[in-house]
This record gives sequence, structure tokens and C-alpha cells, in this order.
Amino acid sequence: MGNIPLVDLQWQHRQIEDDLRPALDSVMQRGAFILGAEVEELERAFAAFCGAEHCVGVASGTDALECALRAIDVGAGDEVILPANTFIATALAVQRIGATPVLVDCDERDALIDPGQIAAKITPRSKAIVPVHLYGQIAPMAPVLDTAAQHRLAVIEDAAQAHGATQDGKGIGSFGVAAGVSFYPGKNLGAYGDGGAVLTNSAELAERLRALRNWGSLVKYSHPEVGFNSRLDTMQAAVLLQKLARLAEWNEQRREAAAYYEELLGSSAKIGLPRVAPGNQHVWHLYVVRVGNRDRVLAALNDAGIGAGIHYPTPLHRQGALASLGHRQGDFPNAERLAGEILSLPIYPGITRQQQQRVVEVLTAAVE
Repeated sequence: MGNIPLVDLQWQHRQIEDDLRPALDSVMQRGAFILGAEVEELERAFAAFCGAEHCVGVASGTDALECALRAIDVGAGDEVILPANTFIATALAVQRIGATPVLVDCDERDALIDPGQIAAKITPRSKAIVPVHLYGQIAPMAPVLDTAAQHRLAVIEDAAQAHGATQDGKGIGSFGVAAGVSFYPGKNLGAYGDGGAVLTNSAELAERLRALRNWGSLVKYSHPEVGFNSRLDTMQAAVLLQKLARLAEWNEQRREAAAYYEELLGSSAKIGLPRVAPGNQHVWHLYVVRVGNRDRVLAALNDAGIGAGIHYPTPLHRQGALASLGHRQGDFPNAERLAGEILSLPIYPGITRQQQQRVVEVLTAAVE
């Protein structure tokens, strides 16, 4: 059977290769490498796919969050509330604009932000909440939005892992004032390099985002405000358009693979299966289980040629980059407990049942 990767990007490339080559040739022949027609086409198509009014392409998912926060005037001296269990980019986007990340614990059942802990962290300096749609499902937005409304805080969704996910029929970018999306190659919708986008239902905010990503300018050589260079390039947009046309089908394949894992693993008392929160349609960017002796189990999988991983092994408050926040071990017990037990299994469109059976065979042997 050979090795089983955590995600098979080569399989994805084979699906789009024949259509992609002429699309890239067209970009090169026109020399339209920056903000070409494909970028606008992708922005329209991805907004429609997610059910949002506007999409603004930027250079990365981190830049998407930073641009969104800048666009609502979050800056130096402000505080932004976010979960301790997320990739560090969520917090670094806050730090890059001079604001302070304020961490809350996650719900141990689904690893999503615990909305019941947000109110206790609100201060007069609080400006925004950034719930993270982790692993492919949307955070519990109703209580987050209720708390935000009570305290007049903005909500920016971190939707880097949730392309196509919905909650009660609503897609990413429809809950907060904006949502930041990553097009990192391994995402459900991934480029052939870095890329990102901001989704919003506000035309005014979208216009400001287009200026911010382009040195604060909507008109060449006119710069009424400070911006920076963060544009999704046309070649990446051409790649993303080909993948977007297949994304609904690929997400359905991920859901089928997740259901098969649940069927195979459901009888194991030693493997904790992921929980889908009520109202969510999960897109399974990651399939994350919980096991004891996680590092030993991970090593057994890797030794067998299975590309399992950990998302994420170190909660934000234990990262050196955030040492200035002054947290200690024990401050966020759910995030810490998860960090020692979580294990990401291979899942991707194109994974075969035989591959999944092999993953489960090695996994179940390792946990015994």
C-alpha cells in the first residue's frame, strides 16, 4: 500500500492538472501577475461559495486576520480575546498591530472556544473577539455574538480551517464583521504557496480592506492611510479557481472519510472520537482523536509510514512568543489536557477505505 500521508496534495494536483496548465499559461501570456482578472473572479466565486457578500484576497491567512482587525481600527493598547487552543498565527496577527491577545480556555469536548469564559476576560480595553473555527467546524457563534453585543465588541472569525463549513445553514463570514481565511497548501482550499482572504458582508469594510492590502491605496500613487503590501497574486488565484470548482465534492469526500473512521473506531474505549457541535456541518480539515500515551502512539504510526500529526502540541500560553502575557502551566487546563492527547489522522479527498483501514489497524494496535 505504501506510505499514507497526512494530506495528499499530489492527488489534488492530478485532479486539476489538465485544466490548470492553460489557466496558468493565460496568466503568463498576459503578464497579469498582480491583482489580475483571476483574483477578482476568485473573490466573487469564493464569496458566493461561502454565502458572504464580499471577499478580498490577501497574501496569507495571518495577513487576513491582521487586515480585518486593522480595518475595524483595532490597534495599540487594545485587547483581543481568542482561544488558547489555536495555531499561533491567530495571536501573532493581534500582536502585529500592537494589540494584546487575551486568552480563554476551550471546551474539552470539541476543542472550540468556551464562550462561557469570555465575559470574565473583558476589560475597558477589550475591542474584539476572535473565535476560531477549528479543525473544520464553526465555533459556537450564538453565545459568542451575544456576549460581544452586550459589551459592544466586534467579532472577527478565524476561518483558516473551515472552507465550506456551516452552522445552522450559515457559512463563514456571515457571523462576525469579517472572517480571515487561509489558502495555505494543506487547507481544504489550498494554493500552491501562501495566500489568504477576508470575507465580509460590509461593502464599506471590503473597500477599506482593498486599500489596506495595497499600501493604503485604491488609486495608484494616492495613499490616504497607512497600509501594507499583502495581495493574493494572480497565479495563486488561478490555482484556487480550479480547486474551488471541486471543493464541494472534496469536502463531501472528507465527510465520508470521517464517517468511516467513526465506524471503524466507534467500539474502541481507548480512542476518543471528535465531536461535531450541534448545528454544525463539519468539513473535516483535520480528523483529531484523543489517545493516552499519545507520543508513543504517534511514533508507532509514523514508523509504519502513516503521516499522523499533532494540531497543536503547545497551547498559546506556553509559547515563548507570548511569554509577555505572563501565563503559567495550569492557567488553561482544557487546552493543556488536549495538547497532551490529541492526534490528527490522515484525512483528505481521495483517501481510500483500504488506507483508512490500515491507519486504524496500526492505531488500535498502538493504543493497546
